[in-house]
Amino acid sequence: MSRKPDPEAQYRIAIHVDKGYRYASTQPAFVDPESGKRAYRRIHWGTVDDNNRFIPGKAYIFASIEERSKLIFPKDWDLSEIEKLSGNRKPGRPIIESQDDNRLYGDIWLLEKIAETTGIRKDLMKVFDGNKEMTDAVMTLAMYLLCGKDTYNQLASWQRIVKAPYAKVLTSPYITMLTQKISEQNRMDLLKLRSARLRSNELCAVDSTSRSAWGESLSDIRYGKNKDHLSLAQTLEVVVYTLDGHMPVYYRTFAGNTPDSRSLETILHDLEHAGFKDVVLITDRGYESIRNLEIYIDRKQPMIMGTKVGQKHVRKEIDAFGIFDHHPGGMEIDQKERIYYKQYDLEYQIEGRRDNVKQADMLKLNLYFDPMRRSSELLDLDIAVTTQQKALEKLLEEQLPLDDDATIRRAYCYYNLEYNETTRLLKTFSLDEKKIERKKREAGFFANTTLKINADPMIAQHHYRLRDEQEKYFSMMKGLMGADRQRNWSESGKTGRLFILFVAQILGCYLGNIRKTKLEGQFDSIADVLGEMRPIRYIEHPNTKGFITPFVGKQVDICEAFGFEIPEGCAPEYVVRKTTKGKRGRPRKNQLVVKE
Repeated sequence: MSRKPDPEAQYRIAIHVDKGYRYASTQPAFVDPESGKRAYRRIHWGTVDDNNRFIPGKAYIFASIEERSKLIFPKDWDLSEIEKLSGNRKPGRPIIESQDDNRLYGDIWLLEKIAETTGIRKDLMKVFDGNKEMTDAVMTLAMYLLCGKDTYNQLASWQRIVKAPYAKVLTSPYITMLTQKISEQNRMDLLKLRSARLRSNELCAVDSTSRSAWGESLSDIRYGKNKDHLSLAQTLEVVVYTLDGHMPVYYRTFAGNTPDSRSLETILHDLEHAGFKDVVLITDRGYESIRNLEIYIDRKQPMIMGTKVGQKHVRKEIDAFGIFDHHPGGMEIDQKERIYYKQYDLEYQIEGRRDNVKQADMLKLNLYFDPMRRSSELLDLDIAVTTQQKALEKLLEEQLPLDDDATIRRAYCYYNLEYNETTRLLKTFSLDEKKIERKKREAGFFANTTLKINADPMIAQHHYRLRDEQEKYFSMMKGLMGADRQRNWSESGKTGRLFILFVAQILGCYLGNIRKTKLEGQFDSIADVLGEMRPIRYIEHPNTKGFITPFVGKQVDICEAFGFEIPEGCAPEYVVRKTTKGKRGRPRKNQLVVKE
């Protein structure tokens, strides 16, 4: 009769000797996906010295508290090093074990305070099941994107001169293991926690940007229309950004050749499962399609969507104005914005499940007319027509071959061309009168569509224009953070890198919003604010509490703008520690009172 398997066997720690090193390891079983057979893999949780003292390694440090608690160590091992981990320290005054250090700290201190204010540190602790080491490591990597000057290859040297949240040196193997440890479940857990912090009816802009990549093995790398005009494979990074709170709350990556209009359904599916409720989504014209409109209606999702004036139902309303001199008749004027507007109620219904019909709720078209914009667009049209005509005349005169069909349609969009398909030589060309007339009629008009929003056209346009705030998010990502490239090569590593980038953007967006609203005119950029705080140092000596150097000049102004309290003893004003025990010196004698 076979022996019953021990359910705790996979958690029992044993010593594995390899190349002279003693490792504390386990051998959990798994099913090989290729062969389908039962196999074993060895996990090294740390090392063991000659005195059986366990020294935690990367696998143990980055494991969750629940995973650590399942491990069964031999009874005679010394586990004192585990107690030194910050996540396992017992309540009370910590033992100070440090060496003489004099490191930069001001910018890290500011970002730490922002992490507390935005709640991102608290959320990360929940995501990683209370693992403070993992949280500190992620915070360090995120802060390096804002404060560092190079890629993660220089992070270890940066940690020597900066007091970062994570005390251990983050070498390349550490960073690789950490980023691969972050899973899709961690991402969704963080998004759920961030969505719970939103207010009701929060305005959320949805937009994307392309990012070129060095790693050729990533599945999402595809060639598409690169917004940076680089001939590299790319991915598409989508972000949902709150226009009231100025904070990113959602992110996802798509293949580089995915059109924005085809990514919306996936985004809405994610937002639903992440707990995003009562939010108003704002998208540009890239997300406009009948399919997406029906998805919005089916999900009863409030939205503001940019609308192309070339759409059939929009052109119908523009044509109804007929010929006009100054402005279309029947439109109202907004004196402040100096534009004309008109709102139309739209009726649209879709087929739901079980032959049910869903009617669009408060679906409205907002049409606007800007005379100044019309003048500029008509001028640009004349310039484009003239430029294309001269280029075509030169091709015809010199008998130069044309480019491919896609290129000539784009380069000579206002002309009809006749050419020899074999030699690619131009025979004749003529102006596309119908297209020119349509462009002239649409000049100066722009539009948006709203669903389940009770707002007049100017309020809807004001909300829609706030979407431009999101461009600063992408600018900071590709500029200050140097994240204009995908620098990782594995799928699991990419998940972790995007997670860390999202955390860094939360810190940076909060900092950027305060700089713009409360420090306007004092600092030109986020980097200037961090640079002003950076000279503050954290000085350490053995067996002594750390000392923070004084806050002076604009550093005090920055703290006041953010509403952060300066650490005790670092403020420029000296606070007298007044005693309440009476005056110093010899006490006054009681006076003798003579009664009559």
